[in-house]
Amino acid sequence: MASAAVEHFLKEDEEVKGFSFENCRRNAFLAKQGAEMPKARKTGTTICGVMFNEGVVLGADTRATGGSIVCDLNCEKIHYIADNVFCCGAGTAADTEFTTKMISSKMELLKLRTGREGRVISALRMLKQYLFRYQGHISAALVLGGVDVNGPALYTVYPHGSTDKLPYVTMGSGSLAAMSVFEDGFKMGMNEEEAKNLVFHAIRAGIVNDLGSGSNVDITVIRKGNVEVFRPYQVVCKKSERAGDYTFPVGTTVVTSSTEMVPFSALTVTDEEVMEIS
Repeated sequence: MASAAVEHFLKEDEEVKGFSFENCRRNAFLAKQGAEMPKARKTGTTICGVMFNEGVVLGADTRATGGSIVCDLNCEKIHYIADNVFCCGAGTAADTEFTTKMISSKMELLKLRTGREGRVISALRMLKQYLFRYQGHISAALVLGGVDVNGPALYTVYPHGSTDKLPYVTMGSGSLAAMSVFEDGFKMGMNEEEAKNLVFHAIRAGIVNDLGSGSNVDITVIRKGNVEVFRPYQVVCKKSERAGDYTFPVGTTVVTSSTEMVPFSALTVTDEEVMEIS
């Protein structure tokens, strides 16, 4: 009955031209029938990358959240793929961790089979095919960067498998704040210090303006034949000290009743029975 009603609602005699909005009309119809539409999920992360004249700089915050709860203050979000390729992950922590470890293993096997250093585009191909296979159900939004025989390369990989190649990229719930810093301060041909400073301020903007991002700024600099990891590059959210003393003297709370606990070592065995299991 419901499927017949949807088909009747979507039926059109005229020829459809241009963009098709049938799914939008379908969703509106289902919403009127009381169906609950799926809601977008926040990634709770700020990750970014930028290219400079000799390599790539990747940056990430270190706060891991579960809903409104901060689960980890110092989570590592920049993952190793190969000696010349690293990847920042946003989304579900388990998905990003497992996905990057699996691609890292495949890149090592590729290196052993070919006898040469892996390329960034090879890791990109593996990532996008793997994520596309699961149609976005693996919550891994990635920033992939590295340096190979073709020079520095920087990509974004979305959970459903689509990719972008740009000189500066951001991902995560704090990406809009980070992108505003990039659009204001990016310029072609930057040196390493300028790139590191720009990435730091971009991640800091995400930490300050997004509740899902926080704690420290991690930065990884990838050059030809050399990688430098700064963990942390700088602490942004320092834990404040307690303003008062919260220890209470004995007797503050009235004890209404008490039970003496007997330690296990004080117990004696009075009866013992051994049962056979057939």
